[in-house]
Parts: sequence; C-alpha cells; structure tokens
Amino acid sequence: MAKTKLIEKIGYGFGDMSSSTFWKVFSYYLPIFYSNIFGLTLVDAGVLLLVTRVWDAVSDPMMGIIADRTNTRWGKYRPYLLWVAPLFSICGILLFTTPDWEYGAKLIWAYVTYILMMTVYTGINVPYGAMLGVMTDDSNEKTVFSSFRMFFAYGGSFIALAIWEPLTNMLGGDGTTPGYKTPEGWFWGMVCISAACFVMFILCFLLTREHLKTVSTVSVGSDFKSLLSNKPWWLLIGAALCSNLFNTARGATVAYFFLDIIGQDVKLNFFGLEFLFYAGLFLSIGEVSNMAGVALCVPIANRLGKKTTFILVNAVLLVLSVAFFFVPVTQSGFWTMLVLQVLISIFTGIMSPLIWSMYADVSDYAELKFHTASTGLIFSSASMAQKFGGAIGGAGVMWLLSAVGYITDSAQLSAGVVQPESALLMLRWLMSFIPAAVAALAIVVVWFYPLTTERINDINAELKKVRNIE
Repeated sequence: MAKTKLIEKIGYGFGDMSSSTFWKVFSYYLPIFYSNIFGLTLVDAGVLLLVTRVWDAVSDPMMGIIADRTNTRWGKYRPYLLWVAPLFSICGILLFTTPDWEYGAKLIWAYVTYILMMTVYTGINVPYGAMLGVMTDDSNEKTVFSSFRMFFAYGGSFIALAIWEPLTNMLGGDGTTPGYKTPEGWFWGMVCISAACFVMFILCFLLTREHLKTVSTVSVGSDFKSLLSNKPWWLLIGAALCSNLFNTARGATVAYFFLDIIGQDVKLNFFGLEFLFYAGLFLSIGEVSNMAGVALCVPIANRLGKKTTFILVNAVLLVLSVAFFFVPVTQSGFWTMLVLQVLISIFTGIMSPLIWSMYADVSDYAELKFHTASTGLIFSSASMAQKFGGAIGGAGVMWLLSAVGYITDSAQLSAGVVQPESALLMLRWLMSFIPAAVAALAIVVVWFYPLTTERINDINAELKKVRNIE
C-alpha cells in the first residue's frame, strides 16, 4: 500500500499524547499523592497499586478480544477513541478527589476510583495501540508511526510534568500552605489535565483511518492458544515489563528524592539566572530528552535492527544508572544529575517506540503462523505489561521505603524529625542500582527474541499475498 499521510501520523500521535499525559502524572505523582496528600500508609498504598492489576490482567485481554471482533463504519479499533474519551477524563478527576471521610472509607474510595480509572484506560488504550497493526502493512512505516506516537506522548508528558506543581499551587492552597500540598490543588490540577486529554483523543479519532481489513475467523479459545504458543510474544512481554519497571521505579522515586535529598528550595545558577531545581523540572527535562530519543529511533533501528538496538540501549542505561549513585549532593552534582537525566531519557526515548513497533511485528508473525487476526489481543498484552510494570515499580518503591523506615507523617516532619539514613540510602538505590538491574534483565530477555529484520521482511512478503488492503 502507499505510504500513509502525514496528518494521520500526527493524529495518531495525539492519542498517546493524551494517555501519556495521564499516565505520567499517575506513575510519578500518584504514590506521593496517596501517601502524603490522600493519607494512606505506604504499605496500604503499595498494596492498592499492585492489587488493582489483578483486574487489569483480566480486562486487558478481554478488551483486546472485544476490539478484534468489533466492526463499524469507522473500523475495529478507532471508534473506541470516541466512545471512551469522556469516561477517561471523568475517572481521572475522581482518582484525584480526596473525600473527607474516615480512613477505611477513603481506602475503599481509592480502590474503587483506581480500578475504574484503569478499566477505562484499558478500554481506550488497547484499541488505540492495536490501531498500529491496521494503519499500515510496512514494518518500517510502523516504526515511524510509533515514533510519532512517542514524540507526541513525551511532548504531552513534558507539559503536564512541567506545569503540575505550579498548576496545583495556582489552583489550590490557602495562602500559607501551597496548593501542591493540598487536596484541592491536586483536584483542580487534574480537572485541567482531563479537559485537555479529552480534546486530544477526539482529534486522534478525527485524523486517523484504518487501512487494513483483518477478520478474526477462529474462536476466542484458539486466539488464546495461539497467543500462549507465541514465543516472540512471551519474550517481548518480558522486555516491555522491564522497560516500564525501569521508568516507573525511577519516576515514582523522583518526588521523594527531591523532597528528602535535594530539598525544595534549591536553586541553580545558569549564566547569572537563578531557577528552582524541583521534581517537575527534572522530570519534564527528561520528557524533552525522551523526544530527542524518539527522533533517533527510526534511523538507528533501520540501520542496526530492532533487536540489536534494544540490547544496546539497555546496556547504556545500565551504565548511566550506576553512575547516578555516585553523584554528590552539591551544586555541581545537581548539574551532573541533570546531564545524566538527559542521557538516560534519550535512551529510554529510543526504546519506547521500538517496543510498540515490535508488538506490531509480533502481530504479523501471529497472523502468518496461526492464521488469526488477533491484533487487539496482542496489543492488549502491551497495555498489560505497561500496567504491571507501573504497578510493580510504584508498589515496590513504597514497600521498600516502608521497610527502611521512611517517615510520611507530616506532623513528625514539621516537628523536626528527619528521615533515617537507611531511607535516604534507599532513595539513592532506587535512582541507580535498582533500575540498572532491571536494564540488565531486559538485555537477557531480548537476547533470545527471534524476529530479526530478515525474518520480519519474509513475514510481510507472505502476508501481502493474503491481506485485503485499501
């Protein structure tokens, strides 16, 4: 088929710009929201983040199966962008609502709203991800689509993370307590984010098209049987889980790291100009750097191949993460931290579109080998890996901090109680050695991934003979 239009690639990017804006706020700020704003204990918050993924493990493949068997004038997957977008925004607002209730009732509210949010996230993001498999039949073009997707995703994340703390301060607070430390600030901040995300999902629906016609002719049981027999799928699930665990473990630690190690009033001097060095700045600089990595993904992957690129990227991430541990907490050290954040984020930016493009390749492999059009089911596993990686990362951070005696009681901290040395050391490990170990595991997993560039080219040539292409 002919190359797709630029406007479709831009439209596809708007979809992940919306969901990633939400996802990054959830991943990086929800742990500290639950522990320091909402009022849950670290242990309860960690259990909450993990337990809700049990439902996600069921809902993701369910949504994939439903989407694979949907047929409308708009296609299989695209209509869900229109149908689910309003619920997506509403549930995001409810998630960051703090009712004035007793602890037990608040804990139930947290479970209900978080499960609702993740269910709706599944309902819109599984079909959105699966669209990549039916927008083009060209493997390199899929990498281009993935790059647009991630470029826009990181752009949205950059804006959300850069403005989150200033936005909550502007919309909440009482003159003495900044909005970033009040439930009202977090609520109204999320109202603004939710409205913007709704608009972006509608734009994604309006600007994209499905060009490949795929029909599932086998039973649901056969789809699952072929999926479980799909070796490349298993390996890619492991790789994607590691990738999301790497990002979430670091990201969920940053707010705590700045609160207790960097401090909240640190300023950096840049050619005579002073600016505040805060968590949102650190994270948003990472998002811009991610965008640079996305731009590098296509030329590097086309030259080296997707598998080789993935392995080399994780090797670099391993080295850079270890280096972060040895950076001193000084003015020069803060600049070094920023440099390492830029470099780490560039390489995670290369990896993100690579994984989504590899899922599309796995979908093609499954269609040829098992004769099943299970694109939605396969991409649902990508969403599942993302959520499990986020859950394990977020819960792991909170449980590890709880185990080493991290203090969340604002009254104690206001009275001058300081964090124990064991907690401060754990925060440094969570920014360095622990992500490095995850990167090493990712290398081992992808080493056995069989879908090389030559194999994918052969698969695409065979599929062109049997597909119905617009």
